[in-house]
Amino acid sequence: MRIATINRDTSETKIAVTVNLDGTGVYDIDTGVGFFDHMLEQLSRHSLIDLHVRTVGDLHIDQHHTVEDTGIAIGEAVAKALGDKRGIHRYGDALSPMDETLTRVALDISGRPWLVWKTEFSQKRLGEMDTEMFQHWFHSFAQAAGITLHVETLHGENNHHIAESAFKGLARALRKAIEIDPRKGDAIPSTKGTL
Repeated sequence: MRIATINRDTSETKIAVTVNLDGTGVYDIDTGVGFFDHMLEQLSRHSLIDLHVRTVGDLHIDQHHTVEDTGIAIGEAVAKALGDKRGIHRYGDALSPMDETLTRVALDISGRPWLVWKTEFSQKRLGEMDTEMFQHWFHSFAQAAGITLHVETLHGENNHHIAESAFKGLARALRKAIEIDPRKGDAIPSTKGTL
């Protein structure tokens, strides 16, 4: 079982994350930001990664540190659970429709973190979450996990749908990429021999 726990303890946040990459999408999440919790629940459910997150952050200031550091901790946990990445598919992509919204997500578990973000919101907040923090979360997650990640909303009007389709798209692409490919055995999926 590919399981990892990360504890991140700073003057701004205290975070405990556990992931099971071979789970069933069971989650237990509390970040103090309700809409953010809802998005992380979508990530868990649709990736089939069991996800336990406890974040206590300096929300009396704003959400920045809470969202950023949670992204870092989840990314670090995924990277740790993947180990040397033997046998994984490595690449994943998904088209994620949600009513009028369609988001395309493609990723490579390359060890070379990068985010291309082509998603916009027409309002500043969803629930109590600042919409500018979505891009920041995806960036923090991709950097910490060592993932090249492209997220593009091809069409969308409803801000809730736009956010949710991005997280569901990430979940489904990640599910493909982390799955063990029986044809690869325990080979590292790179001609370099390392990722």
